[in-house]
Amino acid sequence: MPVFAAIDVGSNSCRLKIARVVAHRLKTLHEDREVTRLGASVFESGLVSPEAMAATLRSLKRFQRAVQTHAADRVRVVATSAMRDARNGEAFQAWVKAETGWTLEVISGLEEGRLIHHGVMAGEPAATGRVLLIDLGGGSCEITLSDHKRIKETVSLPLGAVRLTQQFLSEDPPTPEGLGQMRQLIARELRRARRRVHAEDINHVIATSGTAAALSDACAALANSAKPARKAVGKQGRGMAQAIARAGVAAGIAPTALVRKLAARMEKMQLPEREAIPGIGPRRAEIIIAGSHVFSEMLESFSLPGFRYSPLGLRDGLLAQMLAEFDTRASGHKEFEKERWESVLSTARRYGVEVRSNDPVREHALQLFREMRALHELPAEYENLLGAAAVLRDTGKYINHQGHHRHTQYIISSSEMYGYTPVQRTIISAIARYLGKSRPQPSDRALRNIPTEEHKSVTRAVVLLRLAVALNQDRASDVLRVTARVYPKRIYIDIKPGRTGAELELWSLRKEADYFREVFGRELFPALS
Repeated sequence: MPVFAAIDVGSNSCRLKIARVVAHRLKTLHEDREVTRLGASVFESGLVSPEAMAATLRSLKRFQRAVQTHAADRVRVVATSAMRDARNGEAFQAWVKAETGWTLEVISGLEEGRLIHHGVMAGEPAATGRVLLIDLGGGSCEITLSDHKRIKETVSLPLGAVRLTQQFLSEDPPTPEGLGQMRQLIARELRRARRRVHAEDINHVIATSGTAAALSDACAALANSAKPARKAVGKQGRGMAQAIARAGVAAGIAPTALVRKLAARMEKMQLPEREAIPGIGPRRAEIIIAGSHVFSEMLESFSLPGFRYSPLGLRDGLLAQMLAEFDTRASGHKEFEKERWESVLSTARRYGVEVRSNDPVREHALQLFREMRALHELPAEYENLLGAAAVLRDTGKYINHQGHHRHTQYIISSSEMYGYTPVQRTIISAIARYLGKSRPQPSDRALRNIPTEEHKSVTRAVVLLRLAVALNQDRASDVLRVTARVYPKRIYIDIKPGRTGAELELWSLRKEADYFREVFGRELFPALS
């Protein structure tokens, strides 16, 4: 059974998780984590510092040794908020590629939220009904509303603990001015979130990431302590422990009132006092003030009673997606495919595409993919990418009918489509790009961000889509029935004429014969049956 590895290069830390597929499920083999503060310099200067790059790369090389030890069949490495903001992010991506051979994907905040939701829902079977997910990282905070394990809304806010600490809390303890400015920003961003995320009738509030773990542990440890506080905690810590003991902590829940008290007390403490609080720890103490204020403001703003911490997160979502893509019998496969398809439809509608009119093109493209499999030898994932390109091929007309193929390529590659990596979106955009007179060339802008080894596959998929378009020349309901037959030197496409005949389609297919021969080295013979 295959082994998958997922690496989350966050603004505060890097995390690794390796899992094996066993009986259509994931069994964890290894986990690792390292605080690298990749985003600290980005949020201050807009650039990833050489020191942060080197520290992160050291962690990635250690992760690589673990990946090699467990003989992982597939590795996916993603970066989040810091790399989204960094002006020199491409230089770091190139360095990672040169040193490890890995492609570092920079994912959007919405894709980050989707993957976190996927990971938590896959590993939390009891999280039913309406669930609010909160992931507070180093650079951003993703809030996701889930209803019966389906995403209703996701927002990404620039409220990461490292980002806010760098921007507002440079002194220790922080100044009232810095705290006030930070609270104003948090309040403004939460007002924006409330307009989109309607958190009524919530059954569960689940928080992920290190800040949530620290706050949850601090509440539980101090509430369960028999003594008001340890001497090392100091006067502020004793008052906090007493407040927590009076309020009590439900099993696994960090109550809103206690999170607020923690935030209020810790903002007056110096670093050594925060480090001594049970559950916080040395590295988390540096950024816990900002993180605790985001949580307390958010819980109160949405009128929530508290949150429950889950150790699941982005890397679990990556693993769950890899499993869903690989194993059609895995529990999440159908949900994953449905989510991707709905994202394609949503993008099509956003740009005025009449999806039903494109269905015949999609069906013919997928039929040709299946019936010509022995000829094109495309990877299985291209069936989905080809179908998406067929549906989205006219999105460029939203901008201008003239040159709409170029506009289509730009729209698809730039759109947020759940479940597709940036490279997959770029491949879809390239397949949809070459339906006019132009042909794919390695130097083209459309192929520039696609790995060279994929260019041949993209070109072959383009040919299949061109044939499907040729089979649908302004037809409404009179869809043709076709059959493709593959022979060593010739390919036959038999067409059964509809009520209005099929002469135009036959002519269009014959126009594609030369390019078909150029790509596949075989003759194309379309004929009426």
